[in-house]
Amino acid sequence: MAERKDIPLGLIGMVHLKALPGSPNYSGDLDYVEAIAIADAQALIAGGVAGIMVENFGDVPFFKDRVPTITITAMTRIIRSIVELSDIPVGVNVLRNDAKAAISIAAATGAKFIRVNVHIGAMQTDQGIIEGLASETLRLRENLGPGIAILADVGVKHAAAIDEDWTLEQESRDCWHRGLADALIISGKGTGMSTKIEDLVIVKNAVPDAPLIIGSGVNMDNATAYLEHAASLIVGTSLKIDSSVEKAVDLQRVTEFTSLVINS
Repeated sequence: MAERKDIPLGLIGMVHLKALPGSPNYSGDLDYVEAIAIADAQALIAGGVAGIMVENFGDVPFFKDRVPTITITAMTRIIRSIVELSDIPVGVNVLRNDAKAAISIAAATGAKFIRVNVHIGAMQTDQGIIEGLASETLRLRENLGPGIAILADVGVKHAAAIDEDWTLEQESRDCWHRGLADALIISGKGTGMSTKIEDLVIVKNAVPDAPLIIGSGVNMDNATAYLEHAASLIVGTSLKIDSSVEKAVDLQRVTEFTSLVINS
């Protein structure tokens, strides 16, 4: 069995990139996009997060699998700048599901982990049917960056299983034992929507050895309850000014959240 890779334990803060070159909402100024990303990352670092996840959040509508070369190069530029800020591990999520690009960016920048929305099986999404490519992702990692951790979603948000008999329990087992993910992410139905505790319990019972990560809907009121089951929390919206995903990261919120997680 392949050795599992280390993951950040505790609070993983999000850097939501503004639209990148080629995207419909791109501002035309990549320096501006990078400056905002760095400012958010600096606030997360100052607040004491365990890890930082960077994703091309502003690139709606998303490509379902392969993103353009310009997206990869722009993300590589920005993520390398963030990696150089501190020793805190940085992760990559290339939306909607370009795991090859994420592995490549991580290998080129020194990022330590990636997120894969659909690692195994197939899901119906707003981009169409997305199929997992675990076989290709794992083999590419061996060639480019054997130490890069793969954080894989199960029951991923903004998606539904094609097969009604495809249960969260079965998906979790397959993702852990056959997809060889290093951790499993459980989230709500959409961005900012709360993750169900009962879903966490299902996954934990199915794969008790797998580190679990909450992927959406975490706030100061529910974080402690989630930490009874999960090793890490990915938090974006709740760390922003006014809890607005479009606004900047709020250092005071990060500091308070980090303290809560550490003391839970």
